[in-house]
Amino acid sequence: MFAEERRTRIINIIRETGTVQVEQLAKELDVSLMTIRRDLEKLRQEGIIERCHGGAILKREVAYTKKRTLQMEEKEKIADKCAQYVKRGNTVFLDAGTTTYEIAKRIRDIPSITVITNDLEIAMLLMESDVNLLVCGGNVQKSTGSMLGDFANQMVEELRTEIAFIGAASIDDEYNVLTPTSKKAALKRLICKYANRSYLAVDHTKFGKEALIKVNHLSDYSGVITDKVFGEEDDILKQKKINIIQV
Repeated sequence: MFAEERRTRIINIIRETGTVQVEQLAKELDVSLMTIRRDLEKLRQEGIIERCHGGAILKREVAYTKKRTLQMEEKEKIADKCAQYVKRGNTVFLDAGTTTYEIAKRIRDIPSITVITNDLEIAMLLMESDVNLLVCGGNVQKSTGSMLGDFANQMVEELRTEIAFIGAASIDDEYNVLTPTSKKAALKRLICKYANRSYLAVDHTKFGKEALIKVNHLSDYSGVITDKVFGEEDDILKQKKINIIQV
């Protein structure tokens, strides 16, 4: 069994059981304890798992209140740029997240706009504005204040937005956009599909990281609004014609 296949098996086992021990994995996968420890360390470095005593668990998402304090200067710059794309009368989708929360703060006074969101914090913010507000229903992920699941997906499928701003948990070295859960991935794909223009709004810390589920690729967006600096000779950016909008 190749290393990548084995690590995928490890992730699936942890998802099914919640937590695993090194000895249990070694026995089930028929490899040495040292091999399992190396695999777990690799998955930890990629941000997929957390090590616990004698084993591992899947990495928990950072709580919303903590995310709000991380990379604030970068998020504010990204939000400033995003807000420039929103005009009077637009219909805008704001994906759940702390960067999109900053966008909401900047567009709430633009006349006659409609905002659709699956973020409870954004919805509460816009309650105090003249924005025409639509909220996607669904199961609430309490740690992040986002709404997910079939009801949210069905609503997005029925709506057509002029512009959408979407966040991401991770972007790997091949510029695949990744997220921890299949429910989040499904909703983000639908937002991209049904928006006339979709922009990925992400700071530099999201790049070069792994997560469990692939959402799509940077080339699937109208533009990527970020503070990350890319090399001029980046072959993937050239080949895929990815539109980087640097702040």
